[in-house]
Amino acid sequence: MAVQVRVKRDEIRAEAGQERPNPLREGLRQERVPDPAQTVIFGATGDLTKKKLMPALFTLFRSGQLPPGSSIVGVGRTQQSTDDFRNSMKVAITEANEEKELSLVELERFLELLYYVPMQIDNTKHYQKLAQVLDEIDKKNSGSGNKLFYMATPPSAFTIIVEQLGIAGLARETGSGWRRVVVEKPFGHDLASARELNRRLTKVFSEDQIFRIDHYLGKETVQNILVFRFANSIFEPIWSGQYIDHVQITVAEDIGVEGRGSYYEEAGALRDMVQNHALQLLCLVAMESPVGFDARSVRDEKVKVLRAVRKPKPEDVNLIAARGQYGAGWIAGKRVVDYRSEEGVSPNSTTETYAAVKLELDDWRWGGTPFYIRTGKRLPKRATEIAIEFKRPPYLSFGREALEVLDANLLVLRIQPEEGISLRFRSKVPSPGLRIRSVSMDFHYGASFGGEILDAYERLLLDCLLGDATLFTRVDEVESAWSIIDPIEEGWAMHVPDFPNYEAGTWGPKSADILLARDGRVWRQP
Repeated sequence: MAVQVRVKRDEIRAEAGQERPNPLREGLRQERVPDPAQTVIFGATGDLTKKKLMPALFTLFRSGQLPPGSSIVGVGRTQQSTDDFRNSMKVAITEANEEKELSLVELERFLELLYYVPMQIDNTKHYQKLAQVLDEIDKKNSGSGNKLFYMATPPSAFTIIVEQLGIAGLARETGSGWRRVVVEKPFGHDLASARELNRRLTKVFSEDQIFRIDHYLGKETVQNILVFRFANSIFEPIWSGQYIDHVQITVAEDIGVEGRGSYYEEAGALRDMVQNHALQLLCLVAMESPVGFDARSVRDEKVKVLRAVRKPKPEDVNLIAARGQYGAGWIAGKRVVDYRSEEGVSPNSTTETYAAVKLELDDWRWGGTPFYIRTGKRLPKRATEIAIEFKRPPYLSFGREALEVLDANLLVLRIQPEEGISLRFRSKVPSPGLRIRSVSMDFHYGASFGGEILDAYERLLLDCLLGDATLFTRVDEVESAWSIIDPIEEGWAMHVPDFPNYEAGTWGPKSADILLARDGRVWRQP
């Protein structure tokens, strides 16, 4: 975390009488600075590079976490010069920092690190030329030989690029520095394709060299789940099915498919969000304490959770899962079209834009405690949260007339858009009589710590350069997750859904409400 720079700024402002330094940031120092390396981005002219990767790398540069001797090499099919590439990235970074102070001097210094190589991803000779260019740039700069290859391309290009890197000798680690490859989701579209993808990746790169990125794991509140659980002795003793009634994980979006209709037609909500993001959140809530906060220890515990999940039976899918597709409706006062009218979507599409599942773990800690997961597009608001509802007291000595609200104790971990933690508990109402109501205590990251929170891609790119794989997905995690998703997809394939079945701007189909109603529960509204 780039805290030294921020602490220094706080001190300068305090001396000028502008504001006092935040005591929660006192004593923090910038420690995580990687060795110089070349970051090679395949798909350098795409939206991911422009909107996420390049702004993130610029932030690392500004904070001193992209050391001298580093370089960034864009690779793409577009025929353009390095100067053209630098100009386009200048525009992208400026747009991404519209609400922040932007130093043009810093930006120009950063742009000097950028290079561009036009090439076809399936042309072996082009990779030989790329190897020569990288060698020339490396000798000109640090000479470290370290190389990070980032796949900012469609999934169909992953194995082509990796195999060509192997042929060109760019994946081999000798005495000339490390080699790493970053792969964006989706990691296959089912268990069989995930295994095939992993087989082809590991023919060229070792598992230790492969970084499967899930940007949700880079979010500050997601990482704080482990700190909240294992660095505090308040909640861990009651963090089990003995005291927790159930857990709800919500990943809600108010946007539609945003021009990605052709991709979404192949994926759907279950594959796109539940298989990776939502199941990763479940792992962090349910896992046992790792022996250390290192990549192997943390990921070992996450895999144990996924293996403990009771595998759904295709014939029982309607009892443990619900799906939906949005129709036309209203979002933030604006009329929006139905999913089937989106660009790239079939007019008779049966792809789900909403998925809800009930999962149970067969282990000592969570046996009998359901985990409800839901995700959807065109819902009323953007919100990602984990709601942990505790069991009600077995006996109320106050008498039921004292309770105006019978809400259970609730712990909510807010992932986005406003990161924080909320705890709901019961308290006496100030009055002569004995009346009880639910009240809340709230913690907000921005209000408590101040300053800027590292963007997920900033944190994860830094971890890639450092070689820290803790927040990245291991091969057995990917395959274990697919073993949970595949039976649900198989069960859904047996029936043609009646879509659309929820209006845009609502919280999903009635079948999702029925899913919880069977257990005497209701969805929490974020």
